[in-house]
Amino acid sequence: MRRYFGTDGIRGQANRTPMTPEMAMRLGQVLAWYFAKDHPEPRILIGKDPRRSSYIFEFAVAAGACSMGASTYQVGPLPTPAIAFLTHKMRAQAGVMISASHNPYHDNGIKVFGGDGFKLPDAVEETLEDLMDEGFAEDRRPVGAEVGRAYRIADAQGRYIVFAQEAFPDDLTLRGLRIVIDCANGAGYRVGPAILEELGAQVIERGVWPDGTNINRRCGALHPEFMAEAVVQEGADLGIALDGDGDRLILSDEKGRVVDGDAVMALIGAQMLAEGRLSNNTLVATIMSNLGLDRRIEAAGGKVVRTQVGDRYVLERMRAEGHNFGGEQSGHMIFLEHASTGDGMVSALQVLATMIRAERPLSELADTMERFPQVHRKVEVVRKPALDDLPTVRKAIVAAEEEMGKDGRTVVRYSGTENVLRVMVECPDENQACVHADRIVDAAVDAIGH
Repeated sequence: MRRYFGTDGIRGQANRTPMTPEMAMRLGQVLAWYFAKDHPEPRILIGKDPRRSSYIFEFAVAAGACSMGASTYQVGPLPTPAIAFLTHKMRAQAGVMISASHNPYHDNGIKVFGGDGFKLPDAVEETLEDLMDEGFAEDRRPVGAEVGRAYRIADAQGRYIVFAQEAFPDDLTLRGLRIVIDCANGAGYRVGPAILEELGAQVIERGVWPDGTNINRRCGALHPEFMAEAVVQEGADLGIALDGDGDRLILSDEKGRVVDGDAVMALIGAQMLAEGRLSNNTLVATIMSNLGLDRRIEAAGGKVVRTQVGDRYVLERMRAEGHNFGGEQSGHMIFLEHASTGDGMVSALQVLATMIRAERPLSELADTMERFPQVHRKVEVVRKPALDDLPTVRKAIVAAEEEMGKDGRTVVRYSGTENVLRVMVECPDENQACVHADRIVDAAVDAIGH
């Protein structure tokens, strides 16, 4: 069992185990010690989102790293992809992003990137966990002039703005477009609007007034209906909604209809296939993406391969097999030609470039994927045995899959953070999906439910 790191770093309620300043300081110490093996004076970059507790963890990580002889470079509020980019470009040995992403403000988290700008492999995270539990003896700490220094980088925002804009073709401009952007009162609240304005767009800003407690609250990618409403009210060409740490994108077309990650992947994936730019003619998605995505990509001459839920698993499959585009229904999209992790603004710029070149509105471009009905259920459980050890649950799953055939599927999995079993059934007939989902739920309640 992992003790600190989950599928996307360390996360929990701020100031409660595991998200305590003591843990953050130990993490800073072990990062400095671990990377000092190959770099005698390691450099660690630290960014954050604007939630109130981020100050606690920013300084705790910095204190721990400096106490072990590392130098830290604090860049303030910036999106997660900016930290990945800057870590690599500044030749730092590690980058730390303090954010709980889409979680409410009272939570917080820590993501760690290696010097290449990619998230750390599971094996390295396990090593760090062992070191954190081991503790550090007094004689390991340097003294005097060997103690590390802490620096603040004043121009980090400008560096990331230029980086993101490089993902937009040089021969295009956003001049003449009205764009609503909702930054979720999160890490992208300054850079998001600036990227669009500098490329020529007329920008209507939402969610750019963080107060430490309003991140993700009735705004951003978690609540795209507010962004979509603003698009209609303002007569905008489209809307962009980011999540709290800026690595996720949800759109609205000019009619106020929400466009999720699956629709964006269908649109961009088909375009990349047409231009011969989709590596191996393959798009990487997770088990939660709609079957309609598979059908659209297949019709365009490609295929979809799937991973378990989590953008890190999408990225691992992409890197292992040489694919260059993938993502999640939730809006994480990874363009490996441009970035080493999901980037909401880079993704938005790809859609905008496609719109401009096609001279068509988003409503037309996003309508090319026929979506299959998905039915979602959840069961609170008292334990999490392997599903293969629950014969009645297995029987219900197999019966559903046999009846639906190739036009339907089930996804039954435990939550990684809650005592919950999640059930998803997808097929052309929503009523049939509901029947199968309820049968699986009934079997699970009898076997392991509260």
